[in-house]
Amino acid sequence: MKGIRRTKKMVMGAAAVGLSVLCFSPLSFANDATMEELISISTRTEKPVSEAPGSVSVVTRGEIEKRNIKSVDNILSLTPGVFNRRSKGLMDSQAFISLRGMPANGSRTLLMLDGVSLNDGYTRAVSYGGLAPEDVERVEVVRGPFSSLYGGNAGGGVVNVITRLPVQREFSLQSGYGTSLDRGDAPDDYRKYYLSYGDKIGDKLSLLLGYRYQATNGYSTTHRTTTNTVFPPGTTGVIIETTTTGGTQRIIGNAGDNGWWDDNISLHGGLTPTGTSSIRLNVSRSRSEYSYDEPHTYLRNSSGAPVYSYASMANPTPPPATIPALNESSFLTGDGGTKQNVYNGTYQNEWGSAKLKLSLGLVDQPSWFITPGVVAGTVTRTGGPGLYTKTPSKQYSSDLQVAFPVGGRNLLVAGGAWQNEKVDAKDYVLTNWKDEGSKTTLYSTAKGENSTYALFLQDEIMILENVTMYVGARHDWWKTQDGQAYLSTTPSTADYPENSKSQLSPKAALVYKPFTATTVRTSWGKAFRPPTVFELYRRSRNSATNYGDPNPDLIPETLTSWDLGVEQALGKSVIMRAAYFQNNFKNMIYSRSVTPVPGGIGLPAGVTTYSVKTNAGKAKGDGFELEVEHRPSKAVRLFTNYTYNDTEMQENAASPASVGKSLTYVPDQMFNIGGEFEFGRFSTSVTGNYVGKIWTTDGNTDKIKNVPGSYDPYFLLNAKVACRITKAASISLSADNILDRDYYYSTKAPGASWFSELTIKL
Repeated sequence: MKGIRRTKKMVMGAAAVGLSVLCFSPLSFANDATMEELISISTRTEKPVSEAPGSVSVVTRGEIEKRNIKSVDNILSLTPGVFNRRSKGLMDSQAFISLRGMPANGSRTLLMLDGVSLNDGYTRAVSYGGLAPEDVERVEVVRGPFSSLYGGNAGGGVVNVITRLPVQREFSLQSGYGTSLDRGDAPDDYRKYYLSYGDKIGDKLSLLLGYRYQATNGYSTTHRTTTNTVFPPGTTGVIIETTTTGGTQRIIGNAGDNGWWDDNISLHGGLTPTGTSSIRLNVSRSRSEYSYDEPHTYLRNSSGAPVYSYASMANPTPPPATIPALNESSFLTGDGGTKQNVYNGTYQNEWGSAKLKLSLGLVDQPSWFITPGVVAGTVTRTGGPGLYTKTPSKQYSSDLQVAFPVGGRNLLVAGGAWQNEKVDAKDYVLTNWKDEGSKTTLYSTAKGENSTYALFLQDEIMILENVTMYVGARHDWWKTQDGQAYLSTTPSTADYPENSKSQLSPKAALVYKPFTATTVRTSWGKAFRPPTVFELYRRSRNSATNYGDPNPDLIPETLTSWDLGVEQALGKSVIMRAAYFQNNFKNMIYSRSVTPVPGGIGLPAGVTTYSVKTNAGKAKGDGFELEVEHRPSKAVRLFTNYTYNDTEMQENAASPASVGKSLTYVPDQMFNIGGEFEFGRFSTSVTGNYVGKIWTTDGNTDKIKNVPGSYDPYFLLNAKVACRITKAASISLSADNILDRDYYYSTKAPGASWFSELTIKL
């Protein structure tokens, strides 16, 4: 098998070399502009990157096109301080990014599309399938607490995805296919199609209409285990493996190949009615679904036939005296999907030296998934009871700001914001988990509404020609209402009273340029994150034994942070950046596991695992980021960066064993290295991405690596070779995980794969 892999790798390498030779001719690629990039999210006004009061990064369209980018979050995978968590590639419905050592659940990083929030109203996560990388002009990242400008969810930082608008009439068509290097080891039969038409109508109107579809047959990602320790005589195929905490798990099969598809249609428009005003509008609709084919059992009986189930029976060689039954439900996983409608717009105008900006947005996201079993009844591969969960959420947002100079040394930015989140999640009993149309009675609900009103003010003060201070604050008034939780098996319905809090988030920053090529910056600030509707009101029973309770008394978690950074240019081709940061958390929202007390809290019968959301005391984290970028010519870009995170839980009455331990889902180290090259018709990029150990248990007991359920350190080497065969057409060949690293990220992570693509631009 390894010999076959080496042969395939040699073929891929030869194909890449052949493509390079074929394409090496004088026709040159367009290059990124050499002028310094501007960034707006760090101050709400445009600043050169070297003058921004924070640790910032910009990923340009040219950099995006040079890599094999399948989703928008992939764009940030090589950015310092950014952790992009994807367990199984495109099929992962729980993908999210986090910045600067934030516990990674997706709600501590604010993601915006052209300045308007995209975090959903249920968990404040983001559906990255709703964004097409081909529509993106650039992505801006600012690390550190920015609640002083953007409110909740901005504790780790802010990411702003900026869409592109055409400057002339254009037509684009992309079509590609790829698969795993070894069948079943990575997403198989990946297909992608993208079609767009854009036009610049006169001098005032630009429109871009795009459609994207991608799909994969997937691969087997999820192992299935059993608590049974003995099996019927003659049964073979059980794989005995260590658990992440040093125990024993018995693997009996997998849930089947995990397939996936999504599509997205979008319209981006820009209008400049006058020389001082502009309007940006975005409308998009996307759909995404994941699925599993027939589960695979590793068990075989004495005749060699596959075994999915058997009844309990006497053990002929006790102890124990009885061999427990095995049910087909042990192998099953249900399908799921998401729809997302995004509407946002921005209006800007200038009156003299004053600038006004108004942003409005709506994210409408109904998601669904099916869980076999949970309710009473026999569940098989062909049918039986289950749950159909639907979580429709809507988030409305508006933001108004005015920037104007005062005197000759002050620039004020003032404004207000409003955000409203509504969720009405429901679980329905299915008589047949294979048929979502078999819904019957209501099983549970989670309903609620969050509203936030805010005022903010920032003063940019030029103390000296080379010293600028930023002082600002934002006051948020957060309110939750209409909270309701219901679970039929308790049975009970809880209507919760209104809850409200207010939060002041100040921030101060200083930018000092002692020399033209040197920038020193430091900042201090506070941030907060209000609890989500999911955390406040979601009462769930994920299996016959697992139960979760809401907590309507949760209060916002807060963060106090400071950082110190330096940026140094060496000549015109090298930029070096370094930053140290420290975070101090208070009232972190945390899932606490407790031992059920029969009859004490009205739990359903059979529950053995019970968890509830709580505010968890204090925690801290510090770390540093190092970055070097070298551009020896317009045709070559080399870069490397390193991030170190050191986190610790300091106080946690909910789980004393976690005190002194690292926070969960925070990698201790991240390292990226890469190069991009352009020669004539030919371009290539080679990148390496390392992510270190992360813990998933608050006591840091999951120390065993390379077993199902573990989150292993990994290093991935990826490459892309592209050739422009005519002025309008280009071809490319990409390879991911070239070294074919085997590792787990809870589920089986993707092995080596390749992808080829044809692009036509007119």
